[in-house]
Amino acid sequence: MAARPYQFIVFRHRRFLALSTTLFLPITSLRTVASRASLSLTHNCHNQQKLKQQPSPPPTLPPLPYSTGRGPAASVPETLAQKIGKSIRRPGAPSKARIYTDVNVIRPKEYWDYESLTVQWGEQDDYEVVRKVGRGKYSEVFEGVHTTNNEKCIIKILKPVKKKKRKLRLIDWGLAEFYHPGKEYNVRVASRYFKGPELLVDLQDYDYSLDLWSLGCMFAGMIFRKEPFFYGHDNYDQLVKIAKVLGTDELNAYLNKYRLELDPHLAALVGRHSRKPWTKFINADNQHLAVPEAIDFVDKLLRYDHQERPTAKEAMAHPYFYPIRNAESSRTRAH
Repeated sequence: MAARPYQFIVFRHRRFLALSTTLFLPITSLRTVASRASLSLTHNCHNQQKLKQQPSPPPTLPPLPYSTGRGPAASVPETLAQKIGKSIRRPGAPSKARIYTDVNVIRPKEYWDYESLTVQWGEQDDYEVVRKVGRGKYSEVFEGVHTTNNEKCIIKILKPVKKKKRKLRLIDWGLAEFYHPGKEYNVRVASRYFKGPELLVDLQDYDYSLDLWSLGCMFAGMIFRKEPFFYGHDNYDQLVKIAKVLGTDELNAYLNKYRLELDPHLAALVGRHSRKPWTKFINADNQHLAVPEAIDFVDKLLRYDHQERPTAKEAMAHPYFYPIRNAESSRTRAH
């Protein structure tokens, strides 16, 4: 068994001590030690020469960061997936949020800089977004996201969690960041099935609209009873699954607008697909949920171009939530 690192260090240290003590031995003992050291050195040099004469083993490829998946991606050799690199961003075509673009510029650094943050503990209710509104619980999700956007923060990791209690929480803020226009953010965020296209094509100056894509994936899974709605086996296949629904012509238009170029191998994986109508996903099991207002809503949320997605406030005003607002108005008048 190989020695642990700390055992090896102790062994070498003892060896050093053993050699140093020979300085106090008689001359005959020193000659013996020197002779043994010379034999050991000759033996080591001979072994090194033998090793040099042996052919070196062929280099091994690094392990794949992701599996190649199933379906169309499975026909691609694994070595091809290893060659897939990042997308290329040509100069120009910067992306800025449609809302709250420069607000953090005028705020003090203590507000958005994590190193300067001072936490003052208060009541738990001060830090929770807990307001029941209604229809599919999604109206309160958008209200929570709108509240977060008012604080100029991108959540980045929205996904559903099943709980028995009918109370909604926005939790797990570990990846949330304050938005600054022009700042490049990490694209290795969000759970795979809810990743926006901007993350999958390495567009780093994304904004609040990333959260609206994640909500669109959740909403589509709910009304079509298909969870997750985009079921990619890895990050590359995730973009393939999106392209099979939204089409590659629209994807290419998005890439051209922001001067992005897909890695050639990733482009080969994506292939060419026409846009699929949302009505193709309606069946006997979900037709009572996939009403026209819901179809229109999911169509507005799941857009390649993040600047074409509604803001959280605009989403709250969508006709899908009219029954909720009418019920709230009636309840208010009754009181």
